[in-house]
Amino acid sequence: MLAAGTSAAGLTTATGEQLADRLAAQLRQAGAAQVRFAATLDELSDLVTTATAPVLITGTDLVAHTAVLRHLATNPVGPTVALVLGDPPVPGRTAVREERGQVVDAGALDALDGAATGVFGGALRVGVDDLPTLAAAARAAASGLLPVAAPIGPTGDVAPLPATGGAGGSVAAGGPGSAVDRLFAGLTALGTLVFAQRVRLLVAHRVEDPAGLTAAEAAVTAVDEDRAELRLSVKEKDDFFSTYFVSTWSPYLVRLSARLRLTPTGVTVISVLFALGAAVLFGVGGRPALVGGAVLLYLGFVLDCVDGQLARYTRHFSAWGGWLDTMADRAKEYLVYAGLGFGVSHAGLGNGWALAIAAMTLQTVRHMTDTWYGVLHDEAARRPRTATNASGGIGDRLNAASTRVQADTGSVSYWLKRTVVFPIGERWALIALTVALFNPLVSLIAVLVWGVLAFAYTGALRTLRARWMWVPVLDTVDATLHRDDGPLARWLPVVRPMGPLTLAVIAALGPAALLVAALLSDAPDGLRWAVPVALLVLLIGGLGAGAAHNGPLDWLVPAALRGAEYLFAIAVGVVGAAPGWLIFGYVLVLTVHHYDLTARLEKRQAAPPLHAATLGWEGRSVLLALAAIAGIAGIGLATLGAYLLVVFVVSVVLAWFVRPARSARASVAPAGAGGVAPR
Repeated sequence: MLAAGTSAAGLTTATGEQLADRLAAQLRQAGAAQVRFAATLDELSDLVTTATAPVLITGTDLVAHTAVLRHLATNPVGPTVALVLGDPPVPGRTAVREERGQVVDAGALDALDGAATGVFGGALRVGVDDLPTLAAAARAAASGLLPVAAPIGPTGDVAPLPATGGAGGSVAAGGPGSAVDRLFAGLTALGTLVFAQRVRLLVAHRVEDPAGLTAAEAAVTAVDEDRAELRLSVKEKDDFFSTYFVSTWSPYLVRLSARLRLTPTGVTVISVLFALGAAVLFGVGGRPALVGGAVLLYLGFVLDCVDGQLARYTRHFSAWGGWLDTMADRAKEYLVYAGLGFGVSHAGLGNGWALAIAAMTLQTVRHMTDTWYGVLHDEAARRPRTATNASGGIGDRLNAASTRVQADTGSVSYWLKRTVVFPIGERWALIALTVALFNPLVSLIAVLVWGVLAFAYTGALRTLRARWMWVPVLDTVDATLHRDDGPLARWLPVVRPMGPLTLAVIAALGPAALLVAALLSDAPDGLRWAVPVALLVLLIGGLGAGAAHNGPLDWLVPAALRGAEYLFAIAVGVVGAAPGWLIFGYVLVLTVHHYDLTARLEKRQAAPPLHAATLGWEGRSVLLALAAIAGIAGIGLATLGAYLLVVFVVSVVLAWFVRPARSARASVAPAGAGGVAPR
């Protein structure tokens, strides 16, 4: 905790205890293992240097619900999170400019040129990897070398609190130009990625005098903390269907689940079972089964929302739970597509598996573009405005229009924007309604039509905005990993002038042409000679593997390569007369593998343990081509699909169970001579 020599540090609360002492008790309740005060920023730097867990830093002028500090200590959005208040920026406090949940600028009010969106709330959690930067910021702020929120006064003490658990420290400071303000301004000035936490329904205020303390305490007391936490478990901004047809009553299930001691992972598993039941009923067919499946699908989606709400309500977050939730969402949706596809074929309404494969492929490629556009937008928000080529034009106008619409919460334009992109709530609602009122064929066609229109709409607007932002986001990550390149792509020569996106798009044309020809042919088996040609065109995508991915649209490369590989696999299956369910199953395994990569990207995790064993998109395609040429395309799809599924399962076990267990054993192993664990 950081204690400053200001009037706030010694204020007495309504219960007779000093404000700093009450805050220390709240920090312990929020999960801090130790609460320690530092007299100076230099002392804070020394304490941080020895910390081995996240550190929670607060100022002694903070009056807030304990839940506010608990949320800060457990917030899963990122390793370093700052409390941001919606109070009007005033001199003497660190003003904040926030975009997409990130603090992109912080400092004195006049330094932000009127672009401030809030003020620093006097509390932040700093992740382990950012602790060296925090120590450097403390030393620099103590020396007055970094931008400060206000002139440094004669007093200004700081105090952190290293922890061994989820939260580890706290800083107390108060008054204009307080140490905690200078520390936060210094941390952001050094380029640390800081996420913002808003208070919303709870209360948090920074006080300077007894009158302010009395008013803040009254505001805290007036709020029912548990009821507020239950409401806070619901996303602040969600889709139309989720907002009005799920979140209006899902908090009751959240409270019931908490009382039954269900975990978010347990609720996720139950939601998967509901979706599986819906898929089975869709496949069985008949009006009662279709209506029953629609009801199960709706309830499964409600539970899909409840698992996240329960995690936020109970503050039970884990990397495993987040990963599992992401993977389960896609598995549930694609199981439903499989049920619909089987139902169409079983009822003799047409080639249901072809429609199901098309829906799954379309949705996966859309998700890839959604993920990478989000990464692009986050990276653009972190960069100075001049670095994003903000020179006006249509991109600037689109960006401004989008910001206005997003700010106009609840308006017709706001809901239209959120609905037209066809989010998961609307997809599940459309499936449930169409299958209950009509049949699986109408349902799949409706999903495909709306999905194509949404893809065209978002693709066009995002392309224009991305060209305006010009952020080479793939250059900020391991492009080879997220391209899913194998050894063959790395051995191919590099063709730089055309650019990796152009090469990836060309790569998709060969498989697309082969697939169209096979679908139109009365004897697709006669096109086996064209498989090597399509493969050669596909491999053109590998010529950009070693090139710089710094074009304004190169964030589309992963999605283009996914589409190219899926199209080739589907074409091989059609040419080889493989059954539709087998082609669907193989592409499903590919999507699981690729969603694992995107989930790791979103969670900032390393490559899966056995990623090299997946052979890369080009290696898998070569094996399928050889199987098609040999006349055993079905066997090739089944064998390679089974192999990839086994690799995926083993990789999951290694990543989430074996390696963490080994790390835990190593961390408690007795130390040998010289402090080295014996072998």
